[in-house]
Amino acid sequence: MRIGGAAALVTGGSRGLGAALGGELARRGARVVLVARGGEPLERAAAAIRAAGGEAHALVADVADKEAVYPLVGAATALVGPIDLLVHNASALGPVPLRPLAETECEDLSAVLEANLVGPFRLTKAVVGSMVLRGAGLVLGVSSDAAVTGYPGWGAYGVSKAGLDHLARTWAAELAGTGVHFLSVDPGEMDTLMHAQAMPEADRSALADPRAVAGRIADIVENAESFASGSRLEAASWRSAG
Repeated sequence: MRIGGAAALVTGGSRGLGAALGGELARRGARVVLVARGGEPLERAAAAIRAAGGEAHALVADVADKEAVYPLVGAATALVGPIDLLVHNASALGPVPLRPLAETECEDLSAVLEANLVGPFRLTKAVVGSMVLRGAGLVLGVSSDAAVTGYPGWGAYGVSKAGLDHLARTWAAELAGTGVHFLSVDPGEMDTLMHAQAMPEADRSALADPRAVAGRIADIVENAESFASGSRLEAASWRSAG
């Protein structure tokens, strides 16, 4: 899809990959709305984009909150117009240190699913109708290798990301022929706060810079139509991962 002039909504936009992707999309000409729960870091991220010459707006909202979704979409649309690109980047790990499933509280699993799966489902429902009417749009979910490989301690997160991948496949099947495209992208391991919380012992020098990953994801966005709707991709290589 053409990024220049597109209206993009990026969740989890206050830091890490979300902030970096928002900046990269704005650099390529998108009108960007960043969404996150934390007001101050979110506004700093949007201000940095504006200082670099891009268009960015900050909306404080929790995508896991059912009551926040439609007001969020309404506010974003008022700022940048109907959403052309929706990026589901906001994610929750659950309690850290990470714990095995047998020690995971049901309420903690539910909270992760609300943020990583149910929230994106609601948000997609809120924007996809407009996309169908216009015959164009891209919904991109940020996935993880934990969606396809079972890692000890990553159960709640991995289940949620596997669900997000399959949600994209199902939307793609149901809306085939409408012009609306769905993709999942595994960004790989990055030097982010979330990674540090999950794996504090990791060698940070071996992790990817979120800004570099954002550039690859933006390239995927620009070439979205070359991938079958519902595809799962790996940002590092553009290789289909199932």
